[in-house]
Amino acid sequence: MEYTSGAASWQKALRRLVAGLLPRRPRQRRPGWSVGVPLIALAAGLLFTTTATTAGGTALREDRRPQLTELIEDRREQVATNEERAAALRGELESRTAVLANSDGPIREQQQRADDSRAAAGFTALTGSGLTVELNDAPQLSNLPEGATNDDLVVHQGDVQAVVNALWAGGAEAMSIMNVRVLATSAVRCVGNTLLLHGRVYSPPFKIVAIGDPAALRQALAASEGVRWFRDAVDNYQLGYSETPGTVTVPAFEDSTTLRSATVPQ
Repeated sequence: MEYTSGAASWQKALRRLVAGLLPRRPRQRRPGWSVGVPLIALAAGLLFTTTATTAGGTALREDRRPQLTELIEDRREQVATNEERAAALRGELESRTAVLANSDGPIREQQQRADDSRAAAGFTALTGSGLTVELNDAPQLSNLPEGATNDDLVVHQGDVQAVVNALWAGGAEAMSIMNVRVLATSAVRCVGNTLLLHGRVYSPPFKIVAIGDPAALRQALAASEGVRWFRDAVDNYQLGYSETPGTVTVPAFEDSTTLRSATVPQ
């Protein structure tokens, strides 16, 4: 037992001596890319999975304009249906109010007060001398004028607003755009080359009708800088513009009259 233990100790000492004399072998390190490759592969897999889920089995770049057109048409039908229902409810409300007014003095008094303000508020149709202004896009040109873009060939929101503001400045008593009565709460907005007014979309030509002195209205249009710019574009890019005086009719306002906010004038 003592001899075996001594031999083992001697062999162990010898191995230590040899190891001390030989150069120590450097420890190998794993290169950084060997760790990064699995992470990159994992990220790529997640990206492909997310793309497939988003596409839902369809091409991400497919033309969805037909779907958009269908959606717009559906919304138009919904708006038209809601407008008809709202008009029916307003008529029913007015009928019941009229019945109550026959037996209730305060209701009759307030109804008369409202009726006296209907014309000034735009809730009755008006006919009289006035002016009709029409704005239209330029025709499709095979070759654009030098320095022009497609954006120069369409009627913009600012063009319609310039005409409307000039007509008010010229003393217009009442006005309509595309046969829709314009009130103080009306907002003129354009989406592309279409006009958005009270939730409905209209395509050019845009017709603006104003009741007032035709000579004064035309003078106000001539004095408007925005209208002059559009007339210059008419000459340069073949946009459409016309002024037609005569007897005109402006319809009553028939949309919702609900106010979202109001202030009392001081």
